[in-house]
Amino acid sequence: MTRLKLGAIPDDKPVKVTMELPAPLHRDLVAYAEILARQMGRPLADPMKLIVPMLERFIATDREFAKARRHEIAK
Repeated sequence: MTRLKLGAIPDDKPVKVTMELPAPLHRDLVAYAEILARQMGRPLADPMKLIVPMLERFIATDREFAKARRHEIAK
């Protein structure tokens, strides 16, 4: 079975986020949450809770962002 990039989503205090998503992206988030729930052996999490860890992972693995950030900090 293919391992997804995200691991378990921490159970923390909910944060309300208001945003509009394109329908295909919402379907993908729901599908991702379903697959992740099966892999983790847990109940299906709210797909919207995937947004924060996905953004965190995206930013953490963006080498150009890290390089630019280090450059900005060094100024």
